[in-house]
Amino acid sequence: MKKVLLDIYKRLYSRFGSQNWWPGDTSFEVIVGAILTQNTAWVNVEKAIKNLKRHKALSPKALFGIKTSQIARMIRPSGYYNMKAKRLRNFLNFLNKEFNGNLSKLLKMDTRRLRETLLGIKGIGPETADSILLYAANKPIFVIDAYTKRIFLRHKLISKNATYEELQRFFMSNLPKSTKIYNEYHALIVKTGKDLCKKKPKCNLCPLEDKRTHRAS
Repeated sequence: MKKVLLDIYKRLYSRFGSQNWWPGDTSFEVIVGAILTQNTAWVNVEKAIKNLKRHKALSPKALFGIKTSQIARMIRPSGYYNMKAKRLRNFLNFLNKEFNGNLSKLLKMDTRRLRETLLGIKGIGPETADSILLYAANKPIFVIDAYTKRIFLRHKLISKNATYEELQRFFMSNLPKSTKIYNEYHALIVKTGKDLCKKKPKCNLCPLEDKRTHRAS
């Protein structure tokens, strides 16, 4: 299985090249993006982040000082903006209470403790927590998302009923423990899912076409 996963990685990288993901000028911007991207397309998150930048609100201190209702208005393009504003507030409240607003101190925690800490914040689930770990804290952890499940299920490499944790172990036990590889692999999966492996897949254009064992209906 190790050879299979590495072969898929090489094929995707050969086709699409480096994705330079996650787009963000600071660790905090990455965290905000990880929270806002829940249940929406990235293009909508970009609009919301531009609004935050325009209001000079894209730092822990600045955003903490803004009312939740105002945050909601600024992030409106991301959808579910009232809920996401509350989730941002939950994170900011935690950061200020436990770390006096020091994001660097939070992100320096070891991987296991940081993951447990993030999952303890209301509104942050495994995918969001792991995105923060990998892209904001540069920790070696593999992010699982809907694209990952779709692509690897269509290739019969995973079980339909596999849990998030089982899928994560599947990748991390069969790939080198490398933040760089985990980062690039996940980004390439997202690229493939968005462009080719859609609900109605464009299999004839996919670099993995000859590895398919069946076609999705």
